[in-house]
Amino acid sequence: MDKRKFQETFNSTEYNVDKQAKRMTHQGSESLLTLPVELILTIFDKLSDFTIICSVCQVCTRLNMIIDAYPRYQTITKCILNGHFIKDSGAKHFADTLIHNKALITLDLFYNKITDAGVKYLTSALLNNTTLTTLDLGCNGIHDDGAHHLASALQNNRTLTTLNLENAEIGKSGIASLAGALEKNTTLTTLDLGQNDIQSVGAQCLSSALRTNKTLTTMILNNNFIGNVGAKCLADALQDNTALITLDLTENNINGEGAQHLACALRNNKTLTTLNLRHNNIKDLGAQHLSGALKNNTALTTLNLEGNAIGSLGAQHLSDGLKNNMTLTTLDFIFNNIKDEGAQHLACALRNNKTLTTLNLRHNNIKDLGAQHLSGALKNNTALTTLNLEGNAIGSLGAQHLSDGLKNNMTLTTLNLRNTDIGDSGAKSLSDALRNNNTLTELNLGSNRIENLGAQHLAGALQNNTSLMELDLTFTGIRDEGVELFVLALQENVVGTILF
Repeated sequence: MDKRKFQETFNSTEYNVDKQAKRMTHQGSESLLTLPVELILTIFDKLSDFTIICSVCQVCTRLNMIIDAYPRYQTITKCILNGHFIKDSGAKHFADTLIHNKALITLDLFYNKITDAGVKYLTSALLNNTTLTTLDLGCNGIHDDGAHHLASALQNNRTLTTLNLENAEIGKSGIASLAGALEKNTTLTTLDLGQNDIQSVGAQCLSSALRTNKTLTTMILNNNFIGNVGAKCLADALQDNTALITLDLTENNINGEGAQHLACALRNNKTLTTLNLRHNNIKDLGAQHLSGALKNNTALTTLNLEGNAIGSLGAQHLSDGLKNNMTLTTLDFIFNNIKDEGAQHLACALRNNKTLTTLNLRHNNIKDLGAQHLSGALKNNTALTTLNLEGNAIGSLGAQHLSDGLKNNMTLTTLNLRNTDIGDSGAKSLSDALRNNNTLTELNLGSNRIENLGAQHLAGALQNNTSLMELDLTFTGIRDEGVELFVLALQENVVGTILF
Protein backbone atom coordinates (compact mmCIF):
# COMPACT_ATOMS: atom_id res chain seq x y z
CA MET A 1 0.00 0.00 0.00
CA ASP A 2 1.42 3.45 -0.95
CA LYS A 3 1.14 6.52 1.24
CA ARG A 4 -1.85 7.93 -0.66
CA LYS A 5 -3.90 4.76 -0.42
CA PHE A 6 -3.02 4.36 3.26
CA GLN A 7 -4.19 7.93 3.89
CA GLU A 8 -7.44 7.28 2.02
CA THR A 9 -8.02 4.16 4.06
CA PHE A 10 -7.74 6.10 7.31
CA ASN A 11 -9.82 9.01 6.00
CA SER A 12 -12.61 6.58 5.16
CA THR A 13 -12.80 5.63 8.82
CA GLU A 14 -13.71 9.22 9.70
CA TYR A 15 -16.62 9.09 7.25
CA ASN A 16 -18.26 5.77 8.10
CA VAL A 17 -17.92 4.47 11.65
CA ASP A 18 -19.68 1.17 11.07
CA LYS A 19 -17.22 0.06 8.39
CA GLN A 20 -14.04 1.24 10.04
CA ALA A 21 -12.40 -1.84 11.50
CA LYS A 22 -13.49 -4.06 8.62
CA ARG A 23 -12.00 -1.79 5.96
CA MET A 24 -8.78 -1.28 7.87
CA THR A 25 -8.28 -4.96 8.52
CA HIS A 26 -9.01 -6.27 5.02
CA GLN A 27 -7.30 -3.57 2.98
CA GLY A 28 -4.32 -2.56 5.05
CA SER A 29 -2.94 -5.30 7.25
CA GLU A 30 -0.40 -6.84 4.88
CA SER A 31 1.15 -3.56 3.76
CA LEU A 32 1.28 -2.24 7.30
CA LEU A 33 3.93 -4.86 8.01
CA THR A 34 6.40 -2.98 5.78
CA LEU A 35 5.29 0.65 5.81
CA PRO A 36 7.92 2.86 7.56
CA VAL A 37 7.07 3.85 11.12
CA GLU A 38 7.77 7.51 10.35
CA LEU A 39 5.14 7.49 7.60
CA ILE A 40 2.58 5.83 9.87
CA LEU A 41 3.18 8.44 12.57
CA THR A 42 2.76 11.21 10.00
CA ILE A 43 -0.59 9.73 9.03
CA PHE A 44 -1.61 9.47 12.71
CA ASP A 45 -0.93 13.18 13.09
CA LYS A 46 -3.63 13.91 10.49
CA LEU A 47 -6.33 11.81 12.17
CA SER A 48 -8.87 12.85 14.80
CA ASP A 49 -8.82 11.46 18.31
CA PHE A 50 -11.98 9.54 17.50
CA THR A 51 -10.42 7.79 14.51
CA ILE A 52 -7.29 6.92 16.47
CA ILE A 53 -9.29 5.45 19.35
CA CYS A 54 -11.97 3.70 17.35
CA SER A 55 -10.35 2.64 14.06
CA VAL A 56 -6.59 2.31 14.33
CA CYS A 57 -6.46 -0.14 17.22
CA GLN A 58 -6.57 -3.88 16.58
CA VAL A 59 -5.84 -3.64 12.85
CA CYS A 60 -2.68 -5.70 13.09
CA THR A 61 -0.02 -6.55 15.67
CA ARG A 62 2.58 -4.17 14.28
CA LEU A 63 0.16 -1.24 14.21
CA ASN A 64 -0.85 -2.01 17.79
CA MET A 65 2.78 -1.71 18.88
CA ILE A 66 3.15 1.61 17.06
CA ILE A 67 -0.11 3.08 18.41
CA ASP A 68 0.72 2.01 21.98
CA ALA A 69 3.86 4.16 21.80
CA TYR A 70 2.20 7.07 19.98
CA PRO A 71 2.13 10.09 22.37
CA ARG A 72 -1.35 11.31 21.39
CA TYR A 73 -2.86 7.88 21.98
CA GLN A 74 -1.25 7.73 25.40
CA THR A 75 -2.73 11.09 26.43
CA ILE A 76 -6.28 10.94 25.03
CA THR A 77 -8.40 10.93 28.18
CA LYS A 78 -11.80 12.04 26.85
CA CYS A 79 -13.86 10.92 23.89
CA ILE A 80 -17.12 12.87 23.47
CA LEU A 81 -19.36 11.76 20.61
CA ASN A 82 -22.86 13.11 21.23
CA GLY A 83 -25.32 12.51 18.40
CA HIS A 84 -22.97 10.74 15.99
CA PHE A 85 -25.47 7.98 15.08
CA ILE A 86 -23.07 5.34 16.41
CA LYS A 87 -24.62 1.89 16.32
CA ASP A 88 -23.78 -1.41 17.99
CA SER A 89 -20.89 -2.08 15.63
CA GLY A 90 -19.37 1.26 16.63
CA ALA A 91 -19.84 0.34 20.28
CA LYS A 92 -17.87 -2.84 19.61
CA HIS A 93 -14.94 -0.78 18.31
CA PHE A 94 -14.96 1.23 21.51
CA ALA A 95 -15.12 -1.95 23.54
CA ASP A 96 -12.05 -3.30 21.78
CA THR A 97 -10.28 -0.06 22.56
CA LEU A 98 -11.26 -0.10 26.24
CA ILE A 99 -9.70 -3.53 26.70
CA HIS A 100 -6.24 -2.24 25.79
CA ASN A 101 -6.37 1.54 26.29
CA LYS A 102 -4.84 2.75 29.57
CA ALA A 103 -5.55 6.49 29.27
CA LEU A 104 -9.24 7.00 28.43
CA ILE A 105 -11.23 8.09 31.50
CA THR A 106 -14.37 9.58 29.87
CA LEU A 107 -16.48 7.99 27.14
CA ASP A 108 -19.53 10.05 26.16
CA LEU A 109 -21.86 8.28 23.74
CA PHE A 110 -24.98 10.29 24.59
CA TYR A 111 -27.76 10.30 21.97
CA ASN A 112 -26.61 7.60 19.58
CA LYS A 113 -28.18 4.39 18.29
CA ILE A 114 -26.65 1.87 20.63
CA THR A 115 -28.91 -0.96 21.78
CA ASP A 116 -28.51 -3.74 24.34
CA ALA A 117 -26.20 -5.58 21.92
CA GLY A 118 -23.78 -2.67 21.86
CA VAL A 119 -23.95 -2.36 25.63
CA LYS A 120 -22.99 -6.01 25.93
CA TYR A 121 -19.74 -5.30 24.05
CA LEU A 122 -18.97 -2.32 26.27
CA THR A 123 -19.69 -4.09 29.53
CA SER A 124 -17.42 -6.98 28.55
CA ALA A 125 -14.64 -4.44 28.21
CA LEU A 126 -15.48 -2.88 31.58
CA LEU A 127 -14.72 -6.16 33.30
CA ASN A 128 -11.03 -5.68 32.47
CA ASN A 129 -10.70 -1.92 32.04
CA THR A 130 -9.04 -0.14 34.97
CA THR A 131 -9.10 3.52 33.87
CA LEU A 132 -12.57 4.55 32.64
CA THR A 133 -14.39 6.62 35.27
CA THR A 134 -17.26 8.19 33.29
CA LEU A 135 -19.61 6.44 30.86
CA ASP A 136 -22.54 8.27 29.26
CA LEU A 137 -25.10 6.12 27.45
CA GLY A 138 -28.01 8.51 27.83
CA CYS A 139 -30.62 8.63 25.05
CA ASN A 140 -29.69 5.22 23.71
CA GLY A 141 -32.29 2.47 23.51
CA ILE A 142 -30.48 -0.04 25.70
CA HIS A 143 -33.70 -1.37 27.30
CA ASP A 144 -33.79 -3.93 30.12
CA ASP A 145 -31.29 -6.32 28.53
CA GLY A 146 -28.70 -3.55 28.27
CA ALA A 147 -29.31 -2.69 31.93
CA HIS A 148 -28.78 -6.35 32.85
CA HIS A 149 -25.38 -6.29 31.12
CA LEU A 150 -24.39 -3.08 32.88
CA ALA A 151 -25.49 -4.47 36.23
CA SER A 152 -23.24 -7.48 35.78
CA ALA A 153 -20.28 -5.23 35.00
CA LEU A 154 -20.96 -2.93 37.97
CA GLN A 155 -20.71 -5.81 40.38
CA ASN A 156 -17.05 -6.29 39.47
CA ASN A 157 -15.85 -2.98 38.02
CA ARG A 158 -13.73 -0.95 40.44
CA THR A 159 -13.09 2.29 38.53
CA LEU A 160 -16.36 3.63 37.07
CA THR A 161 -17.65 6.55 39.17
CA THR A 162 -20.25 8.19 36.88
CA LEU A 163 -22.90 6.43 34.80
CA ASN A 164 -25.53 8.28 32.76
CA LEU A 165 -28.52 6.21 31.64
CA GLU A 166 -30.95 9.08 31.14
CA ASN A 167 -33.80 8.27 28.77
CA ALA A 168 -32.34 4.85 27.94
CA GLU A 169 -35.73 3.10 27.79
CA ILE A 170 -34.99 0.98 30.86
CA GLY A 171 -38.00 -0.70 32.46
CA LYS A 172 -38.70 -2.12 35.90
CA SER A 173 -36.69 -5.30 35.28
CA GLY A 174 -33.61 -3.38 34.22
CA ILE A 175 -33.88 -1.04 37.20
CA ALA A 176 -34.13 -4.04 39.51
CA SER A 177 -30.87 -5.42 38.09
CA LEU A 178 -29.07 -2.09 38.47
CA ALA A 179 -30.34 -1.75 42.03
CA GLY A 180 -28.99 -5.19 42.82
CA ALA A 181 -25.61 -4.18 41.43
CA LEU A 182 -25.56 -1.06 43.58
CA GLU A 183 -25.76 -3.22 46.67
CA LYS A 184 -22.37 -4.70 45.76
CA ASN A 185 -20.65 -1.89 43.84
CA THR A 186 -18.17 0.17 45.86
CA THR A 187 -17.03 2.86 43.39
CA LEU A 188 -20.00 4.43 41.56
CA THR A 189 -20.78 7.90 42.94
CA THR A 190 -23.16 9.37 40.34
CA LEU A 191 -26.08 7.58 38.66
CA ASP A 192 -28.52 9.29 36.28
CA LEU A 193 -31.70 7.30 35.63
CA GLY A 194 -33.88 10.22 34.61
CA GLN A 195 -36.74 9.73 32.13
CA ASN A 196 -36.92 5.97 32.32
CA ASP A 197 -40.49 5.55 33.62
CA ILE A 198 -39.36 3.42 36.57
CA GLN A 199 -42.49 4.30 38.58
CA SER A 200 -42.95 3.35 42.24
CA VAL A 201 -41.74 -0.23 41.69
CA GLY A 202 -38.39 0.97 40.41
CA ALA A 203 -38.13 3.45 43.27
CA GLN A 204 -38.69 0.61 45.70
CA CYS A 205 -35.83 -1.38 44.18
CA LEU A 206 -33.49 1.61 44.35
CA SER A 207 -34.46 2.33 47.94
CA SER A 208 -33.35 -1.17 48.90
CA ALA A 209 -29.97 -0.48 47.31
CA LEU A 210 -29.63 2.85 49.11
CA ARG A 211 -29.96 1.14 52.45
CA THR A 212 -26.72 -0.79 51.91
CA ASN A 213 -24.77 1.27 49.35
CA LYS A 214 -22.00 3.37 50.92
CA THR A 215 -20.56 5.19 47.90
CA LEU A 216 -23.35 6.64 45.72
CA THR A 217 -23.53 10.39 46.37
CA THR A 218 -25.73 11.61 43.50
CA MET A 219 -28.92 10.01 42.18
CA ILE A 220 -30.96 11.64 39.42
CA LEU A 221 -34.49 10.29 38.97
CA ASN A 222 -36.30 13.12 37.20
CA ASN A 223 -39.43 12.37 35.13
CA ASN A 224 -39.96 8.81 36.35
CA PHE A 225 -43.54 8.97 37.67
CA ILE A 226 -42.64 7.48 41.04
CA GLY A 227 -45.56 9.23 42.74
CA ASN A 228 -46.02 9.54 46.49
CA VAL A 229 -45.55 5.79 46.93
CA GLY A 230 -42.13 5.89 45.30
CA ALA A 231 -41.27 9.00 47.32
CA LYS A 232 -42.09 7.10 50.51
CA CYS A 233 -39.80 4.23 49.51
CA LEU A 234 -36.90 6.60 48.89
CA ALA A 235 -37.64 8.55 52.05
CA ASP A 236 -37.52 5.38 54.12
CA ALA A 237 -34.13 4.58 52.63
CA LEU A 238 -32.83 8.07 53.46
CA GLN A 239 -33.46 7.35 57.11
CA ASP A 240 -30.57 4.85 57.00
CA ASN A 241 -28.43 6.04 54.08
CA THR A 242 -25.25 7.89 55.02
CA ALA A 243 -23.74 8.56 51.58
CA LEU A 244 -26.24 10.27 49.27
CA ILE A 245 -25.80 14.05 49.13
CA THR A 246 -27.83 14.95 45.99
CA LEU A 247 -31.29 13.64 45.05
CA ASP A 248 -33.16 14.93 41.99
CA LEU A 249 -36.86 14.04 41.89
CA THR A 250 -37.97 16.64 39.32
CA GLU A 251 -41.40 15.96 37.76
CA ASN A 252 -42.36 12.81 39.60
CA ASN A 253 -45.86 13.78 40.75
CA ILE A 254 -45.09 13.12 44.40
CA ASN A 255 -47.66 15.72 45.55
CA GLY A 256 -48.02 16.91 49.13
CA GLU A 257 -48.06 13.39 50.51
CA GLY A 258 -44.74 12.54 48.92
CA ALA A 259 -43.28 15.78 50.28
CA GLN A 260 -44.49 14.74 53.73
CA HIS A 261 -42.57 11.46 53.51
CA LEU A 262 -39.40 13.22 52.39
CA ALA A 263 -39.80 15.78 55.17
CA CYS A 264 -39.86 12.98 57.71
CA ALA A 265 -36.60 11.65 56.29
CA LEU A 266 -34.98 15.09 56.40
CA ARG A 267 -35.58 15.32 60.14
CA ASN A 268 -33.14 12.45 60.68
CA ASN A 269 -30.90 12.41 57.61
CA LYS A 270 -27.46 13.95 58.20
CA THR A 271 -25.89 13.77 54.73
CA LEU A 272 -28.32 14.94 52.00
CA THR A 273 -27.34 18.48 51.01
CA THR A 274 -29.27 19.01 47.73
CA LEU A 275 -32.92 18.12 47.12
CA ASN A 276 -34.59 18.94 43.80
CA LEU A 277 -38.40 18.75 43.85
CA ARG A 278 -39.16 20.87 40.79
CA HIS A 279 -42.66 20.50 39.32
CA ASN A 280 -44.13 17.99 41.75
CA ASN A 281 -47.36 19.79 42.65
CA ILE A 282 -46.64 19.66 46.39
CA LYS A 283 -48.69 22.86 46.98
CA ASP A 284 -48.92 24.60 50.35
CA LEU A 285 -49.43 21.34 52.27
CA GLY A 286 -46.15 19.92 51.01
CA ALA A 287 -44.46 23.23 51.81
CA GLN A 288 -45.78 23.01 55.36
CA HIS A 289 -44.25 19.56 55.86
CA LEU A 290 -40.90 20.66 54.42
CA SER A 291 -40.94 23.71 56.66
CA GLY A 292 -41.20 21.47 59.68
CA ALA A 293 -38.19 19.51 58.47
CA LEU A 294 -36.14 22.68 57.95
CA LYS A 295 -36.54 23.54 61.63
CA ASN A 296 -34.63 20.38 62.59
CA ASN A 297 -32.49 19.48 59.60
CA THR A 298 -28.79 20.32 59.87
CA ALA A 299 -27.49 19.13 56.48
CA LEU A 300 -29.60 20.42 53.57
CA THR A 301 -28.02 23.40 51.79
CA THR A 302 -30.00 23.56 48.51
CA LEU A 303 -33.76 23.15 48.06
CA ASN A 304 -35.39 23.57 44.64
CA LEU A 305 -39.18 23.98 44.74
CA GLU A 306 -39.74 25.48 41.30
CA GLY A 307 -43.25 25.16 39.85
CA ASN A 308 -45.07 23.56 42.78
CA ALA A 309 -48.14 25.84 43.12
CA ILE A 310 -47.05 26.66 46.66
CA GLY A 311 -48.70 30.08 46.77
CA SER A 312 -48.54 32.66 49.53
CA LEU A 313 -49.65 30.22 52.23
CA GLY A 314 -46.87 27.79 51.31
CA ALA A 315 -44.41 30.69 51.35
CA GLN A 316 -45.58 31.50 54.86
CA HIS A 317 -44.96 27.92 56.00
CA LEU A 318 -41.46 27.83 54.53
CA SER A 319 -40.66 31.22 56.01
CA ASP A 320 -41.37 29.79 59.44
CA GLY A 321 -38.83 27.06 58.76
CA LEU A 322 -36.22 29.51 57.51
CA LYS A 323 -36.36 31.55 60.70
CA ASN A 324 -34.79 28.67 62.62
CA ASN A 325 -32.82 26.88 59.93
CA MET A 326 -29.03 27.26 60.11
CA THR A 327 -27.82 25.37 57.03
CA LEU A 328 -29.91 26.14 53.91
CA THR A 329 -28.01 28.45 51.56
CA THR A 330 -30.02 28.23 48.31
CA LEU A 331 -33.81 28.33 47.93
CA ASP A 332 -35.36 28.19 44.46
CA PHE A 333 -38.97 29.39 44.37
CA ILE A 334 -39.54 29.99 40.63
CA PHE A 335 -43.16 29.93 39.34
CA ASN A 336 -44.99 29.50 42.63
CA ASN A 337 -47.34 32.50 42.51
CA ILE A 338 -46.51 33.64 46.04
CA LYS A 339 -47.52 37.24 45.24
CA ASP A 340 -46.85 40.19 47.54
CA GLU A 341 -48.11 38.37 50.61
CA GLY A 342 -45.68 35.51 50.11
CA ALA A 343 -42.83 37.95 49.52
CA GLN A 344 -43.73 39.62 52.81
CA HIS A 345 -43.46 36.32 54.68
CA LEU A 346 -40.08 35.53 53.11
CA ALA A 347 -38.87 39.04 53.90
CA CYS A 348 -39.72 38.47 57.56
CA ALA A 349 -37.66 35.28 57.49
CA LEU A 350 -34.70 37.08 55.91
CA ARG A 351 -34.56 39.50 58.81
CA ASN A 352 -33.64 36.63 61.12
CA ASN A 353 -32.01 34.09 58.82
CA LYS A 354 -28.19 34.13 58.84
CA THR A 355 -27.35 31.44 56.29
CA LEU A 356 -29.46 31.80 53.09
CA THR A 357 -27.27 33.30 50.37
CA THR A 358 -29.35 32.72 47.21
CA LEU A 359 -33.08 33.35 46.83
CA ASN A 360 -34.69 32.82 43.43
CA LEU A 361 -38.20 34.34 43.15
CA ARG A 362 -38.53 34.53 39.36
CA HIS A 363 -42.07 34.78 37.99
CA ASN A 364 -44.04 34.87 41.24
CA ASN A 365 -46.49 37.68 40.51
CA ILE A 366 -44.73 39.98 43.00
CA LYS A 367 -45.54 43.66 42.57
CA ASP A 368 -44.21 46.87 44.13
CA LEU A 369 -45.59 46.04 47.59
CA GLY A 370 -43.68 42.76 47.66
CA ALA A 371 -40.55 44.58 46.53
CA GLN A 372 -41.04 47.00 49.42
CA HIS A 373 -41.11 44.12 51.92
CA LEU A 374 -37.98 42.58 50.43
CA SER A 375 -36.25 45.96 50.50
CA GLY A 376 -36.90 46.21 54.21
CA ALA A 377 -35.26 42.83 54.69
CA LEU A 378 -32.19 43.90 52.68
CA LYS A 379 -31.58 46.73 55.12
CA ASN A 380 -31.00 44.24 57.94
CA ASN A 381 -29.99 40.98 56.28
CA THR A 382 -26.27 40.18 56.37
CA ALA A 383 -26.20 36.86 54.48
CA LEU A 384 -28.07 37.09 51.16
CA THR A 385 -25.73 37.57 48.19
CA THR A 386 -28.05 36.75 45.24
CA LEU A 387 -31.65 37.87 44.74
CA ASN A 388 -33.52 37.01 41.53
CA LEU A 389 -36.79 38.84 40.87
CA GLU A 390 -36.91 38.36 37.09
CA GLY A 391 -40.38 38.37 35.57
CA ASN A 392 -42.11 40.12 38.50
CA ALA A 393 -43.85 43.38 37.55
CA ILE A 394 -42.50 45.44 40.45
CA GLY A 395 -42.48 48.57 38.28
CA SER A 396 -40.65 51.82 38.92
CA LEU A 397 -42.05 52.07 42.45
CA GLY A 398 -40.74 48.60 43.29
CA ALA A 399 -37.33 49.57 41.92
CA GLN A 400 -37.38 52.63 44.15
CA HIS A 401 -38.11 50.47 47.20
CA LEU A 402 -35.26 48.08 46.35
CA SER A 403 -32.91 50.99 45.82
CA ASP A 404 -33.61 52.15 49.36
CA GLY A 405 -32.61 48.72 50.61
CA LEU A 406 -29.45 48.64 48.51
CA LYS A 407 -28.20 51.92 49.96
CA ASN A 408 -27.75 50.25 53.34
CA ASN A 409 -27.10 46.64 52.31
CA MET A 410 -23.51 45.41 52.58
CA THR A 411 -23.75 41.80 51.31
CA LEU A 412 -25.87 41.51 48.13
CA THR A 413 -23.62 41.01 45.10
CA THR A 414 -26.09 39.88 42.40
CA LEU A 415 -29.51 41.37 41.65
CA ASN A 416 -31.64 40.22 38.72
CA LEU A 417 -34.46 42.63 37.78
CA ARG A 418 -34.85 41.48 34.20
CA ASN A 419 -38.32 41.99 32.72
CA THR A 420 -39.70 43.77 35.80
CA ASP A 421 -41.20 46.81 34.05
CA ILE A 422 -39.04 49.35 35.92
CA GLY A 423 -38.62 51.82 33.02
CA ASP A 424 -36.49 54.96 33.09
CA SER A 425 -37.79 56.00 36.50
CA GLY A 426 -36.76 52.69 38.01
CA ALA A 427 -33.35 52.98 36.38
CA LYS A 428 -32.94 56.42 37.98
CA SER A 429 -33.76 55.02 41.43
CA LEU A 430 -31.26 52.21 41.01
CA SER A 431 -28.66 54.68 39.80
CA ASP A 432 -29.03 56.60 43.06
CA ALA A 433 -28.39 53.36 44.95
CA LEU A 434 -25.32 52.52 42.86
CA ARG A 435 -23.70 55.79 43.83
CA ASN A 436 -23.63 54.63 47.46
CA ASN A 437 -23.56 50.84 47.23
CA ASN A 438 -20.09 49.26 47.23
CA THR A 439 -20.92 45.54 47.18
CA LEU A 440 -23.18 44.86 44.16
CA THR A 441 -21.12 43.29 41.36
CA GLU A 442 -23.83 42.07 38.93
CA LEU A 443 -27.03 43.87 37.95
CA ASN A 444 -29.42 42.57 35.31
CA LEU A 445 -31.86 45.14 33.94
CA GLY A 446 -32.48 43.50 30.57
CA SER A 447 -35.89 43.37 28.88
CA ASN A 448 -37.05 46.56 30.62
CA ARG A 449 -38.35 49.67 28.88
CA ILE A 450 -35.21 51.62 29.69
CA GLU A 451 -34.33 54.21 27.06
CA ASN A 452 -31.66 56.89 26.70
CA LEU A 453 -32.91 58.85 29.73
CA GLY A 454 -32.46 55.79 31.94
CA ALA A 455 -29.09 55.16 30.33
CA GLN A 456 -28.05 58.69 31.26
CA HIS A 457 -28.81 58.06 34.93
CA LEU A 458 -27.07 54.67 34.98
CA ALA A 459 -23.99 55.94 33.15
CA GLY A 460 -23.72 58.82 35.61
CA ALA A 461 -23.83 56.39 38.54
CA LEU A 462 -21.06 54.28 37.04
CA GLN A 463 -18.68 57.22 37.16
CA ASN A 464 -18.73 56.93 40.95
CA ASN A 465 -19.43 53.24 41.54
CA THR A 466 -16.35 51.06 42.07
CA SER A 467 -17.86 47.60 42.64
CA LEU A 468 -20.19 46.78 39.71
CA MET A 469 -18.51 44.37 37.29
CA GLU A 470 -21.40 43.34 35.01
CA LEU A 471 -24.45 45.31 33.87
CA ASP A 472 -26.97 43.60 31.58
CA LEU A 473 -29.04 45.98 29.44
CA THR A 474 -29.98 43.59 26.64
CA PHE A 475 -33.38 44.04 24.98
CA THR A 476 -33.93 47.54 26.31
CA GLY A 477 -34.70 50.70 24.37
CA ILE A 478 -31.23 52.21 24.71
CA ARG A 479 -30.00 53.64 21.40
CA ASP A 480 -26.64 54.86 20.13
CA GLU A 481 -26.74 58.07 22.18
CA GLY A 482 -27.23 56.07 25.35
CA VAL A 483 -24.42 53.68 24.47
CA GLU A 484 -22.09 56.65 24.00
CA LEU A 485 -22.85 57.77 27.54
CA PHE A 486 -21.70 54.39 28.85
CA VAL A 487 -18.53 54.61 26.77
CA LEU A 488 -17.70 57.87 28.49
CA ALA A 489 -18.56 56.43 31.89
CA LEU A 490 -16.22 53.49 31.36
CA GLN A 491 -13.32 55.88 31.07
CA GLU A 492 -13.81 56.56 34.78
CA ASN A 493 -15.01 53.10 35.82
CA VAL A 494 -13.69 49.51 35.77
CA VAL A 495 -16.98 47.72 34.97
CA GLY A 496 -15.93 44.48 33.33
CA THR A 497 -18.94 43.92 31.07
CA ILE A 498 -21.92 45.93 29.85
CA LEU A 499 -24.31 43.94 27.68
CA PHE A 500 -26.56 45.78 25.22
